Amino acid sequence: MQYDPIKRKLGLFFNATPAFRKLFYRLLDLLLLRSWHIRRALKKWEQGRQGVQHVLDAGSGFGQYDYYIGKRHRDWHIKGVDVKEEQIADCNNFFQKIGLKNVRFAEADLTRFSEPETYDLVLCVDVMEHIEEDEKVLGNYYKSLKKGGMLLISTPSDQGGSDVHHHDHNEESGEHSFIDEHVRDGYGIDEISEKMKRAGFSRTEVYYQYGPSGKLAWKLSMKFPVIMLNTSYFFFVILPFYYLITFPFSLILNYADVKRKHKTGTGLVAKAWK
Repeated sequence: MQYDPIKRKLGLFFNATPAFRKLFYRLLDLLLLRSWHIRRALKKWEQGRQGVQHVLDAGSGFGQYDYYIGKRHRDWHIKGVDVKEEQIADCNNFFQKIGLKNVRFAEADLTRFSEPETYDLVLCVDVMEHIEEDEKVLGNYYKSLKKGGMLLISTPSDQGGSDVHHHDHNEESGEHSFIDEHVRDGYGIDEISEKMKRAGFSRTEVYYQYGPSGKLAWKLSMKFPVIMLNTSYFFFVILPFYYLITFPFSLILNYADVKRKHKTGTGLVAKAWK
């Protein structure tokens, strides 16, 4: 299943005006369960923070989290990095248009990233599942953090992830991955905790997201629409009517997932402190 072409199509539509882009961010915040968990974790981290903070968004994509943090804390310095040059140019252009001067974007390969002891927070959302050399990248995050800084990761778990299967597994079983760009099925809690500790982090906290309610919400808000859009771009016309029906249910399910602790789930939130 090709996910990036859909994202590019949506990006073109919502880039028509800055107001559309802001609406896009708002819709992502509401529909994407991972955004609920990340914003909750960010608010908890913000408590007690004093003075100017330096934040790295490692794999910034559309820049939704940079917008969220930058608007809330205009004296903080936020840097988003991504491997895709066109994504960086797009984000810089948008943030310049809206005058959010405390946020900037740069192209970077996370396997080679090096800005020692620069950041108070490194944010990494839906990135680690795309990187083969994950321990090298975790080491780069550790080096880039100041003493006492925190790494915050959201990634699929090994309990189903995003219906993702490794490429070799696909060929052997005949199964097809929902998202082809992933290089691993997901992480186990112990696995990612140990990898972060080997990278040098002194303390870790990892917990499940996307429990039963969250998994259903993800199917309603993301999986089924993407499947439809991969079938035919005609479904772009139908999509607003689809969300008109499913949107309230998705919100309720997302809220339920954030408020509960899960014994298992298809996603993980991982925190680590230097």
